Amino acid sequence: MKRIIQAHIYKGDKYFVAECIDLPVVTQGKTLDELAENLKEAIALQLENENPADFGLIEKPSVLASFEVEPSYART
Repeated sequence: MKRIIQAHIYKGDKYFVAECIDLPVVTQGKTLDELAENLKEAIALQLENENPADFGLIEKPSVLASFEVEPSYART
């Protein structure tokens, strides 16, 4: 059983977006703080009244989010 739910975070056109790898969850937020709260809420709603084992997860798993950044290249 997995102890961690993985999520990928990236900057969209207007908002930050988080997509879970292990669950069918996608959410967004204007700030990273808002996105983190929305992600926790979306995961909780997805797992509400569900058995985490049905998703290959332990009870109360952690969330690990990776953040995609675009490199800024120095201009000479």
